[in-house]
Amino acid sequence: MTPLSPPLAELYARAPRGIELGLAPIRDACAKAGHPERAAKLTAHVAGTNGKGSVAAMLESIARLSGHRTGLYTSPHLCRFAERIWLQGAPLDDARLAEAVGRALLVLPPLTFFEAATLAAFLVFRDAGVTAQIIEVGLGGRLDATNVLETPTVTVITRIDFDHMDRLGNTKAEIAREKAGIAKPGAPLVLGPLDDESRDAILVAAERTPASVVHAMDDAGARELVARATLKLPGEHQLTNATIAACAARFLGATDDEIVRGLSLAEWPGRLETVVARGRRFLLDAAHNPDGARALAAHLVRTLGGERGADVLVFGALADKAWQIMLPILAPHAKARVYVTPQGRAPAPVAELAKLAAGEEATSAEDAIERAVALSPDGGLVVVAGSMYLVGEIRAALLGLPRDPPIAL
Repeated sequence: MTPLSPPLAELYARAPRGIELGLAPIRDACAKAGHPERAAKLTAHVAGTNGKGSVAAMLESIARLSGHRTGLYTSPHLCRFAERIWLQGAPLDDARLAEAVGRALLVLPPLTFFEAATLAAFLVFRDAGVTAQIIEVGLGGRLDATNVLETPTVTVITRIDFDHMDRLGNTKAEIAREKAGIAKPGAPLVLGPLDDESRDAILVAAERTPASVVHAMDDAGARELVARATLKLPGEHQLTNATIAACAARFLGATDDEIVRGLSLAEWPGRLETVVARGRRFLLDAAHNPDGARALAAHLVRTLGGERGADVLVFGALADKAWQIMLPILAPHAKARVYVTPQGRAPAPVAELAKLAAGEEATSAEDAIERAVALSPDGGLVVVAGSMYLVGEIRAALLGLPRDPPIAL
């Protein structure tokens, strides 16, 4: 682990407070800081169960190629906390990050970990003269700290599935209503592919706002732009994400050529990312819920020609995720399985995972890598999935990257 700067250490010390949904503290803090969240000329606010990080990264790439000075705020991080706050297509440097976090921590009232991180991002973007900021929702939407944004240029909901049900609701309609809370009067609300229940709930919320609704998947022009692009991000689901981004980018003033180039250059680590190391191909994917697992399984079928195409599946999940659904989706696609506990918060017990689908139990991420190498031939394929925190830990180990402590906030 990389030693934390004093401001980051103080920020991490606030993690035990957990997630406190509500906008009053962040509104008060932003007001005391002179409303840095209002400084950018253009703002895209992106929510959704899956795909929101990829769509946000694509929008940042497009906006930067359009000539904007860009800021990108996402969560959580894979390896370094600085990955959450990007300027001009790169994570913030350590000195600038420490300064911004330190300033955010001084603003009263005392903020939670995520609230302070969000304020720090807004301070960085204002001070850097960012003209287009792309802000990813942390959890839900309506009561998420990022929803302090009052006048976004465009809002986006990528897709809806079951996740964070203890916070967002037990039906897709309830979850959709929470995410639709980012809709704002006068700002187009761009929707990705949605089931009927989720779409109907969002349309009702949008009508009450009121916000105009744009269905990205019905936008023939956006689909045509995606067909012209050469995506670096693999997987058919990324074609969907690119269509959503292309549709939303028009409201940021991007031209067709800028959209095509921006989509073609966008990168986002840990999403069907292939890392060649230790004589093996490691496919790292941040699938951490059933929708993500299904997308990964579909990719494996398309690229490997049926079940058991991968040599090894390295899988770990947090206890509060739907691992009982995810693992049966992914397990048939590998000849062998290795289970490991991700860091971040309480993990799913590896013994319980092994009961669902037979596999070896590893004691650490490094042990999981070693077992996967032993179970696979030279040049073999090892798939890593189930938790963003596990993907980040294994990615750092494979690439020799510095790593900050993971945190599930």
